[in-house]
Amino acid sequence: MGFSPIRNPIYLSAMGKVFVTLFLAFLSTAMLGQSNQIQAFRTDKEVTLDGELNETVWQNAQAITHFTQRELNLGEPSTQPTKVAVAYTNRALYIGVWCYDSQPDKIVAKEMRRDFEFGLDDNFILVLDTYNDDRNGFMFVTNPNGARADLQLFNNGGSRNAYWNGVWDVRTTITSDGWFAEIEIPFSTLKYRADMNDQVWGINFERNIRRNREQVRWQGWNRNYDIDDVNQAGDLVGIKNLNQKGFVEIKPYGLAGAEKRNGEVSGVGEVGGDINYLISPTYKLNLTFNTDFAQVEADGQQINLSRFPLFFPELREFFLEGDDFFDFGFGGNRIIPFYSRRIGLNDDFETVPIYAGARVLGKENNSTIGAMSIQTGDDGVNETTNYSTLSWRQDVGKQSVVGAMTTNKITDGRWHTTTGVNGRYSTSSFLGNRNLELGGAFIQTYNTDDGYDPDAWAYRVFLNYPNDKLRVYSSMQRSPEPFEPEVGLMRRRDFREYFGTVSFHPRPQKMLKWIRQFDFSPASVTYVQDNPTGNLQSFEYSLRYLGFNTRKGETVSLEYQVIAEGLTSDFEIYPNVVIPQGEYWWDRWRATFSTFSGRALSLNTTFTGGEFYDGTSFQSASTILWRTNKYLTLNLRYEKNIVDLPYGNFETDLISSRLRYAINPRMFGSALAQWNTAQELFNFNFRFQLIPKIGTDFFLIVNQTVDTRGASFTTESTTVLAKLIWRFVV
Repeated sequence: MGFSPIRNPIYLSAMGKVFVTLFLAFLSTAMLGQSNQIQAFRTDKEVTLDGELNETVWQNAQAITHFTQRELNLGEPSTQPTKVAVAYTNRALYIGVWCYDSQPDKIVAKEMRRDFEFGLDDNFILVLDTYNDDRNGFMFVTNPNGARADLQLFNNGGSRNAYWNGVWDVRTTITSDGWFAEIEIPFSTLKYRADMNDQVWGINFERNIRRNREQVRWQGWNRNYDIDDVNQAGDLVGIKNLNQKGFVEIKPYGLAGAEKRNGEVSGVGEVGGDINYLISPTYKLNLTFNTDFAQVEADGQQINLSRFPLFFPELREFFLEGDDFFDFGFGGNRIIPFYSRRIGLNDDFETVPIYAGARVLGKENNSTIGAMSIQTGDDGVNETTNYSTLSWRQDVGKQSVVGAMTTNKITDGRWHTTTGVNGRYSTSSFLGNRNLELGGAFIQTYNTDDGYDPDAWAYRVFLNYPNDKLRVYSSMQRSPEPFEPEVGLMRRRDFREYFGTVSFHPRPQKMLKWIRQFDFSPASVTYVQDNPTGNLQSFEYSLRYLGFNTRKGETVSLEYQVIAEGLTSDFEIYPNVVIPQGEYWWDRWRATFSTFSGRALSLNTTFTGGEFYDGTSFQSASTILWRTNKYLTLNLRYEKNIVDLPYGNFETDLISSRLRYAINPRMFGSALAQWNTAQELFNFNFRFQLIPKIGTDFFLIVNQTVDTRGASFTTESTTVLAKLIWRFVV
């Protein structure tokens, strides 16, 4: 017989060592892939932010590669490899991201502006829970173009602040292997525990591949949890001995321009600014002087055919940064005990000067503290007023909280206060791995004119079961007539409301595989009574017969509605069209269809029709989004109402168009034009933003209002402003 290596003892011994080595390597890799920890690598060299990922630091840092599909095929590995590593210096945290792609020509990336709509593009999402409290965190998002979006996360995904703008940067590259990103987040942007030399932070990563609607995540890929659920994050370890020196950021602004109103031209000039002092990694002090919000986007027009005031969201960055700290926990928008748009804006949403303000936000151990005081000026109609707010929230158990808050308004010796307590029990392990929340709030108002009124109170309780296949929500709230939060918004008064909704979301397993998920709702009921009499104020019942979204991204729904209104007085729904007091019941149908918004051209349309009071109405609302390329996006919206009542017929139209443009991730803007027949006003808003360096901004703003009621259009006002916000760190 010839020589057989299989029988050779030396060969067998060598092969045995090889197999043992390979097995141990495989086992080690598997265990690393399944680990819920990632080690941050310390480097004393500054990282060059270029998106190349070819520096030594990225070769030495631990990389995680185990990403699991949440969509479309739950539990399966990612179809495209993804790798992430973390490094840090004394000054900043760095994230290296490798998004490999076998078809780089099919990467979807048509956004470059700041705070882009990241749900439309391929993207990478980083979540940091720097307190490691399983409740709050920061989200940072980028796409293959290097666009940036950031959010604050609260209540373990219960709410977001999408308008928070942190100081951070990113660079990306696209090659034949995919796209790659290098993220830099200064530690001064974050808040973390100051009493720990060895930091342990919650951290999670998500990648979205838009062309096939694939979503992969490092941790928490169960469909009951979103990336906002910071309690599902893994652990970032290895960050030691962070520099905890005080940090002072000075952001002065200068504004200049001209305004033409009623044919008269006047110059506009202002200076002011903010000072931000990082007292510790836990507490931050904000001071603002002669505060200006010229760069804020214009409100979108709305046509109101209800008898209740409209709600417009806060858009000003100063108030949005601490949004969650000053939330009474009341939920919804029937009663908003603290509505920051009451500060610096009058009832017509015209600017009231803000002389100065101070705010402290922070968290120490398990206690979250927020304090704010704003002094507004006398604008000829409103006297100088002080608004002061204080909030406290205490973490209880793994995810629950209790808290208290007071808001005070002082004008010419008159004092008003709105004070309340709230609490929320929350768990993500109900019946195994399901989410459950229940809680409530109680609020009392008081002013020195009327004295203490024991009936000037309101309360709300709720139960929430927000999970993938079954969602249940119910709430009850009450507000007697004397309750009046003067720094809030009351969309209803003197009422009791009961609300409940149940929806099922099964996913086809064998048949109808082209459907991703159904959406059926046997009942969604809102019942509102007049508080003292128990008479009907409003009623709405919805039955969703059919609802689903496809694996390619289309959405379809069909609903039947029963609606009622109890009018205690005549209601002028439109000029010269008055509905007499009485109780009205009617039936309606609603159909919705939308295409996948990640495509170059997408459509969202809704049709509603049927009875309306003791007549009929038809409403259609359609939005077309055309993302031509990464430089230009056009949004067209049209809303039509046709109302036929015994007391008069009328039609309304609302037309708006928003053009967004971006030259690069640091130079972008938008143009918004909108008009409606109810107000017969044409509004135009143009914004250009340049970011010379991260934290510094230049804005060019043009606002114009045209009265279209006459035979010839009349320009009511035109404003052209240039504003520079500079950032210094000392």
